[in-house]
Amino acid sequence: MKVLISVDMEGISGIVHPTETNPDRYDYERGRALMTADANAVITGVLDAEPAAVVLVADAHGPFRNLLPEELDRRAHLVRGKPRPLGMLGGLDEHTDAVLLVGYHARAGRGPAVLAHTMSDNVLDVRVAGRSMGEIGLNAAMAGHLGVPVVLLSGDDIACAELSDLVPSAVTVAVKQALGQAAAVVLHPEEARERLRRAAAEAMTRRAGVSPLTLAGPLDVEVDLYGTYMVELATLVPGVSRAEGGRTVTFTATDFAEAYRLVLLLVQLAAIKPG
Repeated sequence: MKVLISVDMEGISGIVHPTETNPDRYDYERGRALMTADANAVITGVLDAEPAAVVLVADAHGPFRNLLPEELDRRAHLVRGKPRPLGMLGGLDEHTDAVLLVGYHARAGRGPAVLAHTMSDNVLDVRVAGRSMGEIGLNAAMAGHLGVPVVLLSGDDIACAELSDLVPSAVTVAVKQALGQAAAVVLHPEEARERLRRAAAEAMTRRAGVSPLTLAGPLDVEVDLYGTYMVELATLVPGVSRAEGGRTVTFTATDFAEAYRLVLLLVQLAAIKPG
């Protein structure tokens, strides 16, 4: 059995502020330690239920170099660094049996969610077949395209509700109750880790009852970008065009894998500043 644990940072237990998630800010090292501890709790829970599982842990925040390798459970394999195929889902393939999303956050504009955004502050919204999707939905659907279910998510209560809307049978763990973009009522980290361990074991036990999230192509995709120059860069990509309104680009993908990869590319293009 092969299991992928994708670990973001904004939804980690105890984290509420950008200083805890930004490598250039003073509280980042504490955030890294909290992130690694949550990941270890989930690894332990997976292996409690499936002792023979091969567990890959994809560092899925920012530079993809946040988890402390020397502190990570030695029974897991760490997927680290970027760029890499499938981004936040590095290591995923059709042989994967389950995906667990740890430390995830709600999509851009979904308030009052802690540190809500979609891929980048430069992206205001992504709509696939008319449905707004953040990192939770995009990653769940990419896994689903390969026939792999997302069986667990941890984050704040808003993020948990976001996955439950898409995959009702998945297990969710709310490690904090959102009060706003940078405020929450948080569990003690040790309590959160105990809940994560139990929930991961439960999710693996129940995984056969969780259906992959699948979206059949072709798919119309709209991406709202923060700046007009980002739109101008995006339209240099074949198949991408500007919609009315100035900030939206559109394209049609043959399947969700194509949509996912092109969204990742547009996010990278949006980070380029005009000369």
